[in-house]
Amino acid sequence: MTDSDGPESPGGPALSDSPGGSAMPASGAEVDAAGLASAGSLPDDSGDTEAREESGSELRRDEAASAHEQAAAGDQTTAEGEIAEAKGPRKAAAKTRKAAAKAPATLAEWLAGRKDAELVALLQVRPDLAVPLPSSMAVLAARIEQRASVLRATDELDTLDFAVIETLAVHGAADSREHRPVPRPRLHKLLGDRVAKTAINAAVDRLRARGLVWGPDSELHLIPAAQEALPWPLGSTTQLPDALTESEIVAALAELTSQEKALLDKLATTGPRGRTRDAAPDTPADRPVQRLLARRLLNWIDDETVELPPTVGQVLRREPVTDPHELTPPKPETTKLTAADVNAAAAGEVGELLRHAAAILETLGQAPAPVLRSGGLGVREIRRIVKQTGIDETRIGLLAEILAAARLVDKGIPEPAPDSDTDDYWAPTTTFDAWDAAAPAKRWVVLARAWLELDRFPWMIGMRDANDKPLVALAPDLRNMHAVRDRRAILELLGEFPSGTAVSASELSRVLAWRQPRWRRHFRTDAVQRTLAEAEAVGLVARGALTSAGRALLHGNESGPADAEAAMAAALPAPVDHVLVQADLTVIAPGPLVPELQERISLVADVESAGAATVYRISENSVRRALDAGATAAELQNLFTAHSRTPVPQSLTYLIDDVARRHGRLRVGMAQSFVRSEDPALLAEVLAAPVAGELALRAVAPTVAISQAPLAEVLTRLRAAGFSPAGEDSSGAVVDLRSRGIRIAPRPNTRPSYRPNPPSLEQLESLVAELRAGERAAQARSGQAVRSDGSRTNTAAALALLQLAARVRRAVHIGYVDAQGVASQRVVEPLKVGGGQLDALDPVTGAVRHFTLHRIASVALVD
Repeated sequence: MTDSDGPESPGGPALSDSPGGSAMPASGAEVDAAGLASAGSLPDDSGDTEAREESGSELRRDEAASAHEQAAAGDQTTAEGEIAEAKGPRKAAAKTRKAAAKAPATLAEWLAGRKDAELVALLQVRPDLAVPLPSSMAVLAARIEQRASVLRATDELDTLDFAVIETLAVHGAADSREHRPVPRPRLHKLLGDRVAKTAINAAVDRLRARGLVWGPDSELHLIPAAQEALPWPLGSTTQLPDALTESEIVAALAELTSQEKALLDKLATTGPRGRTRDAAPDTPADRPVQRLLARRLLNWIDDETVELPPTVGQVLRREPVTDPHELTPPKPETTKLTAADVNAAAAGEVGELLRHAAAILETLGQAPAPVLRSGGLGVREIRRIVKQTGIDETRIGLLAEILAAARLVDKGIPEPAPDSDTDDYWAPTTTFDAWDAAAPAKRWVVLARAWLELDRFPWMIGMRDANDKPLVALAPDLRNMHAVRDRRAILELLGEFPSGTAVSASELSRVLAWRQPRWRRHFRTDAVQRTLAEAEAVGLVARGALTSAGRALLHGNESGPADAEAAMAAALPAPVDHVLVQADLTVIAPGPLVPELQERISLVADVESAGAATVYRISENSVRRALDAGATAAELQNLFTAHSRTPVPQSLTYLIDDVARRHGRLRVGMAQSFVRSEDPALLAEVLAAPVAGELALRAVAPTVAISQAPLAEVLTRLRAAGFSPAGEDSSGAVVDLRSRGIRIAPRPNTRPSYRPNPPSLEQLESLVAELRAGERAAQARSGQAVRSDGSRTNTAAALALLQLAARVRRAVHIGYVDAQGVASQRVVEPLKVGGGQLDALDPVTGAVRHFTLHRIASVALVD
């Protein structure tokens, strides 16, 4: 494996010569300006030839040294003789022969000797082994050795685990033909100068628990496919490092020409190996490949092959630089803050989050956004929302993703349907109104949990896809099966530090790359940084530290959301019940207002600026809006008098009285619609205006006119013409005719998850019991046998044999085919035969099982 191996790693390239050189172009290669070209002739996991040769040399040296030590000790069987040298060659040899006799010869034998709890633990970390249920330990052993299963099992391993795997592989523990297991003390000797023995022992135990290493301490074997999962070339851990350091690489890259830099970038993105005749020793020293070889930014493989060092590739791809030779986890630099400061900063972000989310929902409720053919939210619609809400495009994209994940926004046909030929729209769902009426902390929990479980990367909005088209919000291309896992890994690592501890993105990236080297490309510094930026916008992280509410939400237990809500409620400022009215007709809310006051102030004033303190602006239009909703001038005057801590300016009193005096002199009702006024002159003015022709108004009395247009249209057109009509009901009372917004019924979340739910502990225990029963049946010696093939004679004989076994309490070996057609073998003790059913005791589980007689394929007494 090479530096680019691991999940989602691209295939490896090869290099060919540039035009003008001694050309030997690779088949199917495309020559670039730097003299290199990609080709599929050398795969990415081809390995490092030089590393293999050096590893082989080291292996031969170790074999010679081991043979010398064993000869000196008089023991040529196992390494335990070396440990017992001081006690005499004969005693050591006897002890070795005894241990060898007890050691399992195969993986299946080793599995059979494991405890049930250990097998359950194995199936918990590798659930793919249990589907379908293996019929015997031999089948389970075969699945454990399958390459695909092994690669999945190694995804969670850290650098030390891979160091143990590599050491065992280099010293022959994966070679089943020559049978050269490595004892645990030898691992201590090989790795003990870089890491403590306790850490090595813990790594071996982890590998055993995953079935990647098996055997007793005296004979550790390695699953052969495990060495294919190494995230670096074989030998990177066992050999002394001689590569450039990160600082040396950065300095060398700064001095390169554009041609040389393009060459390295190509290798970093397409694969570490390349073919070129410029690698030959007689190539002029001024060629790009020769200059890079001289700077140690390329490694020479042979006269036609060069390779990009892993560390150089990591720097070019902006990945965290990892050293496979460093077997202890890195210690990140941290900044200590107080938990109160972190929570206070998060509370400010949460206030903005809730306000912006509500603004976007209100905007979409007034005018839903058409769904693009690709399924996303178009740039034009986002810019419309930007214009109406004042929120920047990047934040709108993030909030649109979160709102859709929380089922507060969905696509479909809204009600009422807009006047357009578009099939689907993005619009608020009917759950928005209940969410908007909830307490701020509860609303935040809904959004925060939606972001945590979002299987998409919102920070990818605006990037280019494979067709060089920009990715838009809510597009299907943003979905990624690793999004939830990567996001939680970053936040959970941050949660391991004490409260108030800030850690930078680069430090988190470095630790994650050490812990999960096969996934290090998922934890590039820029990816971690963007994830933390989203977490700060959501309020889970503030000033680089995890908040108290975020820590509670990450727990994942049943009380996590409630605890997070309580923590956020404590962090958010307490609602206030007063405002400060200024002479310039602005109203300052010194904090979040209580819900009732918030609703009334929002009705009579418009938000001018938001933050810790919100500034509202009162205007003629905003006052008219409040009057249209049914408020009276006296109620508006009392609102400010009762809730303002500053004197109400006279200019505000005059404004309210002036707008109220003109408001409602025209009344609009339903005839289809009618317009009436106590002032005949005002009605005559309306009938003389152009709007009367548009609405087809017709006077039926000096103070009444009727129209066939709907009530809402009459109100809208009259207000656009400069009049101030008010809607009224049949009793003449002013009614609030404002639109409540367009809504869409939320769809159930029927999209299947990427991975099925893992089996429960009880299910795994039952599976292990079934496995033990099958293994016992396979090993049982059968005596008298009867086959039930459907004929009357054999069926009767099988029934007689079962009845006999039940009378004499004799165990039988039966072959059974269940309702799904799955055949199995088991040993049971018949208790009762009758009614077309066999009741038998399972000696493994101690439970009574029931078998349908016609599904029993064979019966045999157990000797």
